[in-house]
Amino acid sequence: MINLKQQFPHYLKLIRFDGPIGTYLLLWPTLWALWFAASGIPDVKILIVFALGVFVMRSAGCAINDFADRDIDGRVERTNQRPLATGAISAKEALGVFAFLGLVALVLALQLNWLAIKLSVVALLLAASYPFMKRVHMLPQVHLGVAFAWAIPMAHAAVTNEMPDLSNWLVFLATVLWTTAYDTMYGMADRDEDLKLGLKSTAILFGENDRLIVGILQLITIWLLAFAGYLNDLGALYFIGLAAASTFFVYQQYLIRKRDPLLCTTAFKNNNWFGMVVFGGLALDYLVQT
Repeated sequence: MINLKQQFPHYLKLIRFDGPIGTYLLLWPTLWALWFAASGIPDVKILIVFALGVFVMRSAGCAINDFADRDIDGRVERTNQRPLATGAISAKEALGVFAFLGLVALVLALQLNWLAIKLSVVALLLAASYPFMKRVHMLPQVHLGVAFAWAIPMAHAAVTNEMPDLSNWLVFLATVLWTTAYDTMYGMADRDEDLKLGLKSTAILFGENDRLIVGILQLITIWLLAFAGYLNDLGALYFIGLAAASTFFVYQQYLIRKRDPLLCTTAFKNNNWFGMVVFGGLALDYLVQT
């Protein structure tokens, strides 16, 4: 019999409650999509549902990720203290946490319209499958990008009860490329150990061209967001915010210039500021238009 009171701190560690960077990185494009779809502040109920959904889905992703990596996390210095790796919780418990969080996500999705509910099923499948992709193909970061970006069509559907228009699909693509870029930086920190373990990643695929390709992905991300802003008739504040946010990409390129694992991780975390500044410009622009 599982002692929930005793195990609860380990469950919190499993879902990275003490490391919210992944929640932030999922939150910002979700907020972009909601503000684009509503042309400003969205309905409060929808905003709350998506904010909670971001936390729940990211937590579920962490649980299934550690289940998928239960045989290798103990052999990697960065992950050897995770609760599954140390034996603090069992594989069945990790699956139980994932199933519980999936149920919570379903309850949240049921507060939305039918189109958003249908799209939420895809979101759960993407979140559940991503952790296994590093054993299947060299582009698991792209898979993660699609999983994170799926909040874009969901948000648009929840606000408008319609599938996204062109501008929102541009935001979707921008989120995929942005996620691929920053998760490649994260993968650069683990590249040597991933090679030893026979795992796959864009950091390995890109090889010596990693910094160049990350830079190209960042440039396209900025262009796509700028084009989406143009199509939505946004003004100077949005584009000033986008320009300010792009300086963080320059800083990240500086951090990863020598491919130092610690600095690559720092560059990965720095993307929180990019997402926040883009949202700040977007929200302020719509605010002054009202």
